[in-house]
Amino acid sequence: MDPALDFHTAKALLEWQIELGATEAIGDAPINRYDLATAAPAPVRAAAADPAPVAEPAADPVEEARMLAASAADLESLARVQEAYEHCELKKGARNFVFFDGNPHARVMILGEAPGREEDLQARPFVGRAGQLLDRMLAAIGMARVAPDAEKSVYITNVMPWRPPQNRKPTAAEIAMMLPFVERHVDLVDPDVLVLMGNTPCAALLGREAITRIRGQWTEALGRPVLPMFHPAYLLRNPGAKRETWADLLTLQARLRET
Repeated sequence: MDPALDFHTAKALLEWQIELGATEAIGDAPINRYDLATAAPAPVRAAAADPAPVAEPAADPVEEARMLAASAADLESLARVQEAYEHCELKKGARNFVFFDGNPHARVMILGEAPGREEDLQARPFVGRAGQLLDRMLAAIGMARVAPDAEKSVYITNVMPWRPPQNRKPTAAEIAMMLPFVERHVDLVDPDVLVLMGNTPCAALLGREAITRIRGQWTEALGRPVLPMFHPAYLLRNPGAKRETWADLLTLQARLRET
């Protein structure tokens, strides 16, 4: 304390400073803040942020297709869950969902590639020029898609239920998404024989293409006999291959007679 100040004066000055807002005594002598070294500002501590939300893992389209297909107890429910499936981009550009034609109790199930323009318009597989040729091929061995007798009828579907743009070939990813539905489709129809027409169904169920080399050669898939054949659209472009197709039809007819 300054010796020139008595107790009462000093007390009065202190009370006056308190009234002005002083809350803390630092020292007896005044401090020149300009003589002090500039101190680094204290770090500003950010307010604790809420933890970033953890993104849900993206749905696996193939796994979802597998779960939906497995949930189908009959053909009607399979068509319903497959038509509602949202991961296949082909659905956005197609007019119709194309599921099947023919007799669900047939011994022969024909699996093609995908709907074309006419199939997309009519919502039925194999109804264009290729379909008309298929009908004539079946008639040559006494069979038809409309035959009420299961022994003489066929059941027809495709790997893809939606038409690809410009009738392009389905991609491997598109085939993979539809494969669980195809497998369940075969299970529900339970045919004695599967006929794979063209490269796409062979790729889907056999894991290989090269239809010109494997056509007419019996193999097995999904626990049943499989016969690869030329697609009728291929025969329209290559009439010379009809001879081999006739031989394949006779092979099919013989197999059905044996079993």
